[in-house]
Amino acid sequence: AHKIYMQLMNGVSHMLPFVVGGGILIALAFLIDGQCVDINLLSEAERANFGTITPVAAFLKGIGGVSFGLMLPVLAGFIAEAIADRPGLALGFVGGMIAANGKSGFLGALAAGFFAGYIILLLKKVCDKLPESLEKLAPVLFYPVFGILLMGGAMNFVIEPVMGAINTALNSGLASMSGSSKILLGFILGGMMSVDMGGPFNKAAYVFGTASIAAGNYDIMAAVMIGGMVPPCAIALATLLFKDKFTKEERQSGPVNFIMGLAFITEGAIPYAASDPLHVLLACIIGAGISGALSEVFQCTLMAPHGGIFVFPVVGNAMMYLAALAIGTIVSTALLGLLKKKAA
Repeated sequence: AHKIYMQLMNGVSHMLPFVVGGGILIALAFLIDGQCVDINLLSEAERANFGTITPVAAFLKGIGGVSFGLMLPVLAGFIAEAIADRPGLALGFVGGMIAANGKSGFLGALAAGFFAGYIILLLKKVCDKLPESLEKLAPVLFYPVFGILLMGGAMNFVIEPVMGAINTALNSGLASMSGSSKILLGFILGGMMSVDMGGPFNKAAYVFGTASIAAGNYDIMAAVMIGGMVPPCAIALATLLFKDKFTKEERQSGPVNFIMGLAFITEGAIPYAASDPLHVLLACIIGAGISGALSEVFQCTLMAPHGGIFVFPVVGNAMMYLAALAIGTIVSTALLGLLKKKAA
């Protein structure tokens, strides 16, 4: 399980720069059009092109779209690379591109990455039995030709139909969610961001949020980001209000967590969670979950996959989003003061 997780994280870590850079540029394009154009005066066709109406917005969205479009091929390619080294890259990129252009999307790229890696491992075993003169051709001829052929066949006839159906059903389900179900989803995603603060649960929620942006469900990313901002902010506030609950070193480094939290760097809370996991994690999960749920209640949206307060200009219903962050932070802070024991 750890090995699979590390292979997955290799893909995610290489994917994130494309997602963050491209996503923020796309969000800025929407912001510029939003400031310069009255959407109510646009026709249905013009609204479909919102984000590309003014020249500057079109320029930013074009660049951001290219970067964002590389997300799935890079994810699949580097998962495969973690399994089978460099020979897996080509297969992963091809599988990820087929997923990006098809219906399977993120789930298809995920499956493609692992499938590509194992195809190369299979081909390596087969090629080990070849004569030495032919074995040298394997990396430059047999792996790419037969590997990409197998990858394309698997994507078109197995992964794309199956994962495409699941992905379509998932996105349709998200789009149709309303009321209590959407609020519950916001609570779960916000809480997941605080369960391990940068670990598998955190990354699963984050990747789900970024995939939702690509599918046009912008409220999901809003709930995810606010859930990741609460823990460091709450800990920073708690070190100021409940000084007897923290050591001298924790109090000194506490205010730095305001900056980290507002910049959506959840990992700033890790040292505090490590020193008292039961109480700190419980307090942070509840507060982060409440913020995520309130984000859905207030119908907040976010088109950028990262940035914290620096992308608040592109948040839909930004003032209520800030209120949701404040409420979650206060709840977690109060729980930290109530649950944590006095420092020795």
